[in-house]
Amino acid sequence: MNLDFSAEPLFSWYVVLLFISGAAMLILGAINSSGLSKGWRAFNVIAGVGFMGYGIYLGFIFQGGTYIVFFKAFILPVMVIVNFFRSRSHRKATAAARQPVATPQPVAVAQPEPAPEHHG
Repeated sequence: MNLDFSAEPLFSWYVVLLFISGAAMLILGAINSSGLSKGWRAFNVIAGVGFMGYGIYLGFIFQGGTYIVFFKAFILPVMVIVNFFRSRSHRKATAAARQPVATPQPVAVAQPEPAPEHHG
């Protein structure tokens, strides 16, 4: 395992955060309750697999040398999580707006009878 927080803390934290970001994106892509389209959910799953795969590669297979730091690996999951909750709250608001609202029924009001006319 390549994680050594005392010798290479930046690298080690990068690997851990890649794995966490990938897992978060996989979970949010797999959950159907978010209201996201199938395309966005597929994108989340693909990006999550990519981040997790790169994290696993760096953590267990990488033998040293040069590695690429993807800053999107930290920005993208935050955006996905915000979008997840925004879509979820929008869907709840839309569902609440679709529920029928009880309208008051007209009440019959007794009208006074007209006074008889006097001819006189």
